[in-house]
Amino acid sequence: MSFKCGIVGLPNVGKSTLFNALTKSKNAQAANFPFCTIEPNIGVVTVPDERLEKLSNIAKSEKIIPTYITFVDIAGLVAGASKGEGLGNKFLANIREVDAVIHMLRCFDSSEIQNVNKTVDPLRDLETVETEMMISDLESVEKRLSQKKNKNTELNKDTFEILEHVYEFLKKGIRPEKLEEKFEKKLIKNLGILSTKPRILVCNVDENSVSSGNTYSEKIKEKFKNDTVVIVSAEIEQQITELQDSEASEFMKEIGIKESGLDQIIKAGYKILNLSTYFTVGPKETHAWTIEKNCKAPDAAEVIHSDFKKGFIKAEVVSYVDYIQHVGEVGARDNGKLKIEGKDYEVADGDVLHFRFNT
Repeated sequence: MSFKCGIVGLPNVGKSTLFNALTKSKNAQAANFPFCTIEPNIGVVTVPDERLEKLSNIAKSEKIIPTYITFVDIAGLVAGASKGEGLGNKFLANIREVDAVIHMLRCFDSSEIQNVNKTVDPLRDLETVETEMMISDLESVEKRLSQKKNKNTELNKDTFEILEHVYEFLKKGIRPEKLEEKFEKKLIKNLGILSTKPRILVCNVDENSVSSGNTYSEKIKEKFKNDTVVIVSAEIEQQITELQDSEASEFMKEIGIKESGLDQIIKAGYKILNLSTYFTVGPKETHAWTIEKNCKAPDAAEVIHSDFKKGFIKAEVVSYVDYIQHVGEVGARDNGKLKIEGKDYEVADGDVLHFRFNT
């Protein structure tokens, strides 16, 4: 599996600039006027993982296959979008299937870049966007519940319970939280309710504040202590993408940042979605696979192919550290570091796995 993030925010907060930087493209029109993005922009990015090359070198693999993250950039939302203001909120439908939502927040002053509001206030902006998302969700949930009552469609019991639970929160203008404590995660995701999705708050600061943030980003961090907050400068990110790797590293060192915005957002995504990575390694390819943490071995095998889970017999497991230290699978086996695990084994991040299964 890979994961998908939808980027939302008010117009002119830097969404399209960040999207272009993250995806190293110019697909999203970035202009100094509201609503320059009309159709959603979609970009697929490889997840950087330095372990892949080290594993590949040992196995002398012909190719490396990383895992991926997909970004979806939609038109800016404004207050009243649910009633048709601006471009309306119909574009929210384009991100109902994402795994997480990135809230892009304007945390910079500029007389050159238009602001749809008279002042810079990321707390207000976040509330505006989330309100529109909740209104959109409320309309969607009401419609599905009314169809159930009119018997025009079938909803299973669990789905109906989730929708009713969410509806009670949305009626009060509150984000539905802690649903996973009561309902199955897969069911919640399949409903496509934006307000229930994990979120990353991205503060777009000016270039001088990228290393430490500013008063605007501090307000976000103070208010949302339990959320994942990332500080970036979309303009800086754009500059980084235009440099060679060695130049980019030197540039980042000069301005005092250790990681690019892409790396920060990917790490944040893995954290809030509780994801990890395992590897399959051989002469043909070294392949990274994304799974949920503490995933059982048969479920990890299913990520490769459903037949792997159906016919699962066992998994041969070598930790990444042991694979590197003993220079491959043979060395790990000779030193007693290769384990044979069954259906109850919980895959650890970095495991190198070889599955045995019946066809």
